[in-house]
Amino acid sequence: MTSQSLKSGWHMVKFGEVVKNANLVERDPEANGIARTVGLEHIDPENLHIRRWNSAADGTSFTRKFLPGQTLFGKRRAYQRKVAYAEFEGICSGDILTFEPKNRKVLLPELLPFICQSDAFFDHALDTSAGSLSPRTSWTALKGFEFPLPALDEQKRIAEILWAADAAVEHFAALESEAEKARRVSLFEFMATGAGEKFRGLTSHSATGPWKVKRVSKAGDVQLGRQRAPKYQSGKWTRPYLRVANVFDGYFDLEDVLSMDFDDRDFARYELRSGDILLNEGQSRELVGRCAMFADQIEGCCFQNTLIRFRCGDELIPEFAFSYFQFLFYRQTFAAVARQTTSIAHLGADTFQKLFMPVPPVDEQRKIAGVMDRFNASKRDLARQRENIQRTRQALINALTGAAHV
Repeated sequence: MTSQSLKSGWHMVKFGEVVKNANLVERDPEANGIARTVGLEHIDPENLHIRRWNSAADGTSFTRKFLPGQTLFGKRRAYQRKVAYAEFEGICSGDILTFEPKNRKVLLPELLPFICQSDAFFDHALDTSAGSLSPRTSWTALKGFEFPLPALDEQKRIAEILWAADAAVEHFAALESEAEKARRVSLFEFMATGAGEKFRGLTSHSATGPWKVKRVSKAGDVQLGRQRAPKYQSGKWTRPYLRVANVFDGYFDLEDVLSMDFDDRDFARYELRSGDILLNEGQSRELVGRCAMFADQIEGCCFQNTLIRFRCGDELIPEFAFSYFQFLFYRQTFAAVARQTTSIAHLGADTFQKLFMPVPPVDEQRKIAGVMDRFNASKRDLARQRENIQRTRQALINALTGAAHV
C-alpha cells in the first residue's frame, strides 16, 4: 500500500516509529506491592483480557514489569495469536513483549492492541520468527512492520467501535458460561433425584433413588478400539478412524482425521454407528473419560484403541447414556478409577464396564435428554452469535491495517 492510496488523514508508519517496547525491570515484585505474575499460558488466544495469573508471593523468576494500559504480545509461537491489554500491574514472562505508544498524541494506547491482533501483524511476526521447536520473533523484527495510521480523532472512533465489539464478545461468552453452568446443575439434579444424592457410578449401594441400576457392561456393549497397524494406509482397506485428538466434551473435532487399514472383519467390529458414544481411554487424568456421541459425521468411520465405544442396549437411549457419562466425567469418577502410567491416565475398558449406571424408564430418559438438548441448543446459538461478532471485529481490525483505501 502506498500513501497515495490511503484515505485522507491516514499515513503509513513503521511500528517502531510510533510504539516502544517498555521492557521495564522489577526484581522484587512482592516487596514493591506487585501481586500478580503472568506467563504465556495465562493469555488466551484472540482474547485481550487476562483472567488468570499466579501470585507473586509464590515466587517467580520473571523480572519484566508491565503497567495498566500496555499491550502484551507473546513473541514465542506467534501463531497462537496471544495479545492482551493490561488492566492491572504485574510481572510477566520474558517471552511477552510490553508495548506502549511513544506519543499518545500520535497513537492511542486503546487502539494498539487491535493493531497487534491484525492478521498482517501476526503474519509479520510469523515471517520473522526463528527456531524450529519454539519459534520466536523479536522486538527488532517487529519494529519494521508497516501499517496505515489514521488521525487521532478517527483512532478514537475506531477504538470505541472495536472495544464495543469486544464487550459484545465478552457478553456472549459470559452467557455461554452461564448456560453451561445451568446445564450441569440440571444434569446433577436429575441424577441425584433419580439415582440417589451420593450416586457416582462406583457402587450400586449408593443408588438410593427410584431408578434401576446396572453395570455398564449389562446396560450396553463396550468395545475398546483397534490398535494401529504397522501398515495403516495401504489403500485396499483404508478407512477413516477417530482417536483421542478428535474427541472433546460433547463434540468431535474432525479437522484432522487419520486413516488406516481395517479388513472386512475388523471393519464390522470397529465401524461406528449413529448413537455410539466414544470415551477417551487414555489421556491426562483430568481429561480421561471425556466423551462425544457419534452421529454419522463420517461415513465408514472406525475408532482406535485410545477410545472406548459404548453402544446402548434395549433399555437405554443414546442421548441419556451420553448425558450420564458426561455426569461421571464432571464428577471426576473416571479420573478416580483411572490407572496412572507415566503422564497418561488409562480408564481401561475392563474398569469402565464394571462401573454402574442408572437405567430410568425410557420416558424419563427422553425427558432428561430433551432438557439437555435444549441447553445445548441455547449454547450453540450463543456461540454462533459470539463467533459472528468476532468475525466482524476481525474484519474491522484487518481493514485498519490493510485496507484503509479511499
